Amino acid sequence: MYQRILVPVDGSGTARRGLEEAIALAKALKSAIRLVHVVTPLPELYPPLSQRAAQEFIDQLRSSGESILHDATTAVRSAGVAVDSRLIDALGAQAGERIIEQAAAWPAQLIVCGTHGRRGVRRLLVGSDAEHILRHSSVPVLLVRDPVPPISAERLSHERV
Repeated sequence: MYQRILVPVDGSGTARRGLEEAIALAKALKSAIRLVHVVTPLPELYPPLSQRAAQEFIDQLRSSGESILHDATTAVRSAGVAVDSRLIDALGAQAGERIIEQAAAWPAQLIVCGTHGRRGVRRLLVGSDAEHILRHSSVPVLLVRDPVPPISAERLSHERV
C-alpha cells in the first residue's frame, strides 16, 4: 500500500504541511518519496520582458526551485525516508498537469500535497493546482490544509466574495 508517494513542493507553508504529512506516512508505511518542484510559466507582462530578462527570470525560478528541493530532500532524509527529487519546467502548461504526468511516469501510488483551500473569487483568480491534481489524478490524492483560523464575521464576508 502506498510505497511510492509523490509530493509537490513550492516553498510555501501549505506545501511544508503536505510534506510533513507525507513524511509521517512514509515512515509508517516504509515508503519512498519523490519530491517535485514545478517551474511555472511566466505571466504575460506589459511591457514585455526582453529575451535576456525573461531568461534571467526563468534561471532565478529554477535556482529557487533547486533550493526548495534541496531543503525538502534534507528534511525527508533526516527522517530516515528514501527520497529523490525532480525539477520540472511547466513552461506552457499548468503545474498541476506536470505533477499528474510525473505521478504517472514514476509511477506514484499516492500524491500528497498542501492546499491553501481558496474559495470563491480568489480561487478563480489564482487557480488551484491542488484541485487540478484532485480532479485528474488516476491515483489517490491526500490534500493537507494549514490549520484554519476561527471564522470571524469579517473573514466570512471575504470568503463569500
